[in-house]
Amino acid sequence: MAETEQQGGSTPEDEAAEANTTFMVPKKEISMVPDMGKWKRSQAYADYMGFILTLNEGIKGKKLTSEYKVSETVEKLLDLLGTLDRWINETPPVDQPSRFGNKAYRTWYAKLEQEAEALVSAVLCADKHPAAPEIAVYLKEAVGNSTRIDYGTGHEAAFAAFLCCLCKVGALRVDDQLAIVFKVFNRYLEVMRKLQRYYRMEPAGSQGVWGLDDFQFLPFIWGSAQFVDHPTLEPRHFIDEKVVNEYHPDYMFLECIKFINEMKTGPFAEHSNQLWNISAVPSWSKVNQGLIRMYKAECLEKFPVIQHFKFGSLLSIEPTKP
Repeated sequence: MAETEQQGGSTPEDEAAEANTTFMVPKKEISMVPDMGKWKRSQAYADYMGFILTLNEGIKGKKLTSEYKVSETVEKLLDLLGTLDRWINETPPVDQPSRFGNKAYRTWYAKLEQEAEALVSAVLCADKHPAAPEIAVYLKEAVGNSTRIDYGTGHEAAFAAFLCCLCKVGALRVDDQLAIVFKVFNRYLEVMRKLQRYYRMEPAGSQGVWGLDDFQFLPFIWGSAQFVDHPTLEPRHFIDEKVVNEYHPDYMFLECIKFINEMKTGPFAEHSNQLWNISAVPSWSKVNQGLIRMYKAECLEKFPVIQHFKFGSLLSIEPTKP
């Protein structure tokens, strides 16, 4: 099914097809619930889903520790994420009465807001620099909200959109697929987990025990793809702590479970009921397909999430071309 959906979307193969693009600073286009139809018919939706599904196919059955090409652009993205990580160390939490939402996050975020364009320019070749102001918006949206000091799947989607834009301008290419997920996205998750811990960020729009996870969704999709056709590990195994401890360096899904186990107390079935239910699904390919459907329904088709999404020339609100 995924293959048919990929046809309308952009993939990391979209080299510099955007050479003639007039770049623009992305802005919100979804202001009311009826606008959601515009989003689902948009080129941005097709490109975004095509990107997610292409990566999903590319990493099936592969470990985080497998060998793959690491391009210069990937190295530069890792440097960018390393800078964000270093800024956390340089911006310690402040003493405040409320336990959650440490205000030092706003100082950290202000630095990113100031530096985002320069950080993105450093990733791009000189001839792609005109795209930096547009692409930088997605980077700023990808790390949480500085007013509410929260983070959720909408912010995660902005980071995927950031990577998708880098593909559309030809900075990332089709042979970067494994590195996009295993190196760049995985490093992004590490930095986000550090932010969440350090500044005690609130989950944005959390559904509590009825949500898949307080903060992330994509690593569960891509993480389940890694397990497709695994000879021994089945979905029922990920709730076994011994399995998690042994195999988490190889599998994104288990890294997520490990983080949940560290952050939450009490029986897994109570604090992570949806994941507990998933452990009863018979095969990883069924888990993977189910999570893609759930992602569309619970994230991409929910107004509270998509109202914050921004549209420019690279991810356009215009309807998909027939």
